[in-house]
Amino acid sequence: MSPDSRTPGSVRSAAEINEHIRALWLRAGGTLSAQERSEYELLVVEWAAAIRDQIIEAA
Repeated sequence: MSPDSRTPGSVRSAAEINEHIRALWLRAGGTLSAQERSEYELLVVEWAAAIRDQIIEAA
């Protein structure tokens, strides 16, 4: 499932998102196409939100 097709409020863990980011870079061989770059940017935004949620939960 692509990050842009998820419903608002559905959240994966930062670790799960990080694995998707790593897999994307491995598949791309270190150079992202325009489509992969877009996917990467969405994943990074989702990862940052997940990290922020973890910090808030810990507080």
